[in-house]
Amino acid sequence: MTSCITKYHFTPTLTSKQNLLNENIKESDIIITGNTVIDALFLVLEKIKNSSELENKIIQDIKSKFFNSKFKIQNSKFILVTGHRRENFGEGFINICEALKEIALSNQDADIVYPMHLNPNVRKPVNEILSNISNVHLIEPLEYEPFVYLMSKSHIILTDSGGIQEEAPSLGKPVLVMRDTTERPEAIKAGTVKLVGTNKEVIIKEVTRLLNSKEVYNSMSKSTNPYGDGNACKRVVEFMKEHI
Repeated sequence: MTSCITKYHFTPTLTSKQNLLNENIKESDIIITGNTVIDALFLVLEKIKNSSELENKIIQDIKSKFFNSKFKIQNSKFILVTGHRRENFGEGFINICEALKEIALSNQDADIVYPMHLNPNVRKPVNEILSNISNVHLIEPLEYEPFVYLMSKSHIILTDSGGIQEEAPSLGKPVLVMRDTTERPEAIKAGTVKLVGTNKEVIIKEVTRLLNSKEVYNSMSKSTNPYGDGNACKRVVEFMKEHI
């Protein structure tokens, strides 16, 4: 409906443009800009880079979310995990947690950091399966700036979040998506993201490959982010100045 009443369409990707063309939107009214979420990501990273005071504040904020953990963000290569999808409630989250448990026990030098969603359907299996493993760190949810910082310091990201699939590739972080489908097909095609579903063995296999193979890791971490370069807003403004 929005497309029907809109004059100009600023799309994040070529695929998005094609979707509009399939709806008979005029090509001259479609402008590929990249996604503004990448602009926001780079804005936050630049703020942190230019302010040691802000970085220290963020580090202290993150530390305050940990439960009796001596984990040091700055000096660690860790696996960052997020999960909240309703489709994974029940058996899906149990499988995910069992996979994380085996990964942690088999890779004592690899820390896992898991900011837990507040939904009890998530917290119950996470706490029951992962709470007593020394290299698994269950923490409270984070606001955007601390979470971006945590992403930037991570080694691998496991998630069922859509936004992270777009953001993490700009940070050079391989993303394993714990879903059977994704609304971000461009990331799959670009090689920055891989679907692993909630199958325990598949999750373990793919995380192990990334931990043990530099070639596999580099092939994902060095791929180009299809969702933008941080200049989407600039392109929108420049277009508006010329046409409005």
